[in-house]
Amino acid sequence: MDARERRDPDADLVRGLKERRSKSYELLLERYQTAIYTYTCRLLGESAEAEDVTQDVFVKVFRKVGGFRGASTFKTWLYRIATNEASNRRRWYSRHRWREINESALHGFGRDLAREVRSPAATPFDHVCELEGRETVRRALLEINPRFRPVVVLRDLEGFTYAEIASMLGIPLGTVKSRILRGREALKRQLLRRAAGPAAVRAR
Repeated sequence: MDARERRDPDADLVRGLKERRSKSYELLLERYQTAIYTYTCRLLGESAEAEDVTQDVFVKVFRKVGGFRGASTFKTWLYRIATNEASNRRRWYSRHRWREINESALHGFGRDLAREVRSPAATPFDHVCELEGRETVRRALLEINPRFRPVVVLRDLEGFTYAEIASMLGIPLGTVKSRILRGREALKRQLLRRAAGPAAVRAR
């Protein structure tokens, strides 16, 4: 085992997946299914779309894990796939369906997530939601530029480093920092508008 593998907490999991061990597939889903579902739901805003994308992500992982060479951590590689799949779905969605967020999907998201999460752990997103309200933050995230949304979610809600995000998205480190700054400002404006009341949201 080289130094890179020792630094990656998923090294044993990756070896098991490459060897096609059924227990490793079960562990992969147990460890990451809820996290990837939550992440894609934050990007897409619809639980049904996020469920489909999550399935696509793990199908792709199963197919491509043999080519994973450890240039990044496995978690970074996994989130890169999830980001790409969510982006592809969003582009398809914008071409083929009306982009208005379905109210029932938004209200049902909390119930869907509660059903999926067996042992929820507190995240930075949860702490923000305690102050602003889950619904408000979710809606505000969906209003910011799609180019900024992944970097804000990955950094502030998922806790990835700037370098990891740059690797996931295939963009320069400076671009990551710039998008995070602009995304945070955009999110702040959306939250302030919503805090000011419905009239302010309509007037934007």
